[in-house]
Amino acid sequence: MQPLIDNARMFGQRPEEFARLAEGQSPTVLFITCSDSRVVPALITGARPGELFELRTAGNIVPPYASGQPTSEAATIEYAVEVLGVSDIVVCGHSHCGAIGALVRGDDLDAVPAVRDWLTNAADEPKCSDTADPTVAEGVQNHVLAQLLRLRSYPGIDKRLQSGELRLHGWYYEVHTGIVRTHRTESDTFETL
Repeated sequence: MQPLIDNARMFGQRPEEFARLAEGQSPTVLFITCSDSRVVPALITGARPGELFELRTAGNIVPPYASGQPTSEAATIEYAVEVLGVSDIVVCGHSHCGAIGALVRGDDLDAVPAVRDWLTNAADEPKCSDTADPTVAEGVQNHVLAQLLRLRSYPGIDKRLQSGELRLHGWYYEVHTGIVRTHRTESDTFETL
């Protein structure tokens, strides 16, 4: 913990770098990814403060939209689209994902009931032909695509997609190599950026 504290102390000693951030934010990308500590959106993309609006959830799950039962995830998505006017949304899954691995293997999660119940929000059980693969690449990639489809059920998103004001992107990040792959709709494959 001490190195983190030391960095936080030094971080605030460069106020000139951050003064413009007090004027507001205008990110162009909503980046939805897993809460996993090995996935750091700003490092992956090189984004500076104010450039990414982030939503981090266990398993990068986009829960179903339900107007009568707002969630923090739905509020974040709505704010990014309706207020900030982001032009792109990235759903980024990653290799070695514990949440998706648990889903594809059918792990017993009774000891962690909040995790078990949260994972029921996944659109479907991700298809994965090799459940012994520690990267769970196929399962994570299928899960990313399911979350992209789920986003279309959120108010305003499909309309903006049709008008060309918004684009959706599916990414797969390999924590063991640092490689990022993007889903190419024309070939229905994940290819290196």
